[in-house]
This record gives sequence, structure tokens and C-alpha cells, in this order.
Amino acid sequence: GSLNHNDRKFTAQNVDAERTKNNIVYCNDNIRNVYHKLFDEAVKKYNAKQTRKDREITNYYKKINQESKQEKPFTEVIVQIGDKDTMGAETDNGHLAKKILDEYMKGFQKRNPNLYVFSAHLHMDEATPHLHIDFVPYITGSKRGLDTRVSLKSALAAEGFAGGTRGATELNQWIASEKQELATVMERYGVEWLQKGTHEKHLSVLEFEKKERAKEVAELDSQKQEITSVVAQLGEEVSVKKQELQNVTIEKELAEEATQRAKEERTTAQQEKEILLAGN
Repeated sequence: GSLNHNDRKFTAQNVDAERTKNNIVYCNDNIRNVYHKLFDEAVKKYNAKQTRKDREITNYYKKINQESKQEKPFTEVIVQIGDKDTMGAETDNGHLAKKILDEYMKGFQKRNPNLYVFSAHLHMDEATPHLHIDFVPYITGSKRGLDTRVSLKSALAAEGFAGGTRGATELNQWIASEKQELATVMERYGVEWLQKGTHEKHLSVLEFEKKERAKEVAELDSQKQEITSVVAQLGEEVSVKKQELQNVTIEKELAEEATQRAKEERTTAQQEKEILLAGN
């Protein structure tokens, strides 16, 4: 996410500055202050347990931002209904989208207590109304490292999104749940969620993905059976060819042996003939 873009510290080319006054700012806190608020006490406890100075944490935000390979300082999600053709910001549908997104946003933090929202903006000065929601995912009571620490995976797990298959990760489950929350708000305003790629109504993203994967697996199984059949047929043909080649080799060897015997017999006959002639 670009926090400076979200709060319009600079204006991009796709932004209509005359409509910026129509945007909604829900919160816009300094992320470093948020880190102090959430983690200073945990950092203090952690450092008190260290016996080596080089293992102490002096700046947790800097540590996550520059050193962590697994976590990011914050996460951003962008929420939008439709597109510029169906929900253009300057149309009646666009204003309806604003109401829906506003109601959805007002319930976001309550639904997600482990995602600390520090920056949230509803933009009406671009082609389509949309939300930028920036949050710090964290957990408490951790047995590893800081007892309160940054972790998107663990934060979502704490909210009940346990990881499953590769496709049904904590994040994917959470995204599907939030989409359903948005769809519920949309329904209250008479807007139906037309999910692209399927004609089945109210089918969750994960259910749709599972069905698509099942189709792919079934197709791969069919291809596998077909390939297995072809391989078996080729195997039989190879066996036949091997037998034919073996027969030809045997016949060739027999022919060579017969030819050799014939040569030997001719040589013997010639020698006997010469002996007879010499005797006469």
C-alpha cells in the first residue's frame, strides 16, 4: 500500500482533485506511533530477558520493515464494487457504492479485532469508488519471541481462519469471508453479487475454487487414463516388434550358419576332387 497516495499527500494522474473533497477518511494514524502503542510493552519484556545486548530489539518497526523475511510492517486491502462502467464514481450507482462501502467499512474493525486499522480511506475522486484499508496484523500471548508481535497468518488464525489445503490458506479463507460480508451489505441495498466465472448464485470464492480444482483433477485423471491406455498399447506393440526382431535375428543366424556349412562342404569337395585327380 502507498499511505501517501491514500491520504492524498500527492495526487496521481488518475485522481480528479476537484472530487477529493468527496472522499471519506476513517482514520489516518502514523504507523510508527501504532507500533509504539501495540508493541512497546512486549519489546520491553523481551529485552529484559536477554543476556546479550546484540539480541535486544531497539526498534521493532525497523526490524520488521528491514529484517523480517516473513512479515510486512502492515497489510493493505482494496475493496471495490463493480467497475467504472457499472459503478462509475460520478453516477447514481457510484453514490450507492459509496453507501455500501461505508457501511462495510464501519463493521471492519469489530469483525477483525486482530487487524489494527490505522489508515482507511474511501476514494470518490477516481473512476470507481473503492476503499483502502491498511492494518497491522498482530497476536497476543505468543510463546515465541515477543508475546505481542506482528503476524498475519497467526492473526487470522486467531480469528478462526485455520489453514487447510494449499488453496484454502488463512488469508484466502479470510478474503472469502470478507467478500461474503460485503455481499451481505450489498443485498441490503438491492445489489446482487454477480461472481465472474460462475452462474451459481451466492457461491463462495473458496467453494468455487474447490469446484474448479475438482474439474481440473477429473480432467487430469481422464488424461492420465488415456495416456496409460496409449502407453499399454505401445508396450504391446513394442513387445511384438521385439519378438519379430528376435525372430529375424534367429533366422539370420541360421542362414549364416547354413551358408558357412555350404562353404565348408564346397571346400571339402574341392579338396577331395583335387586329391582324386592327383592320384590318376
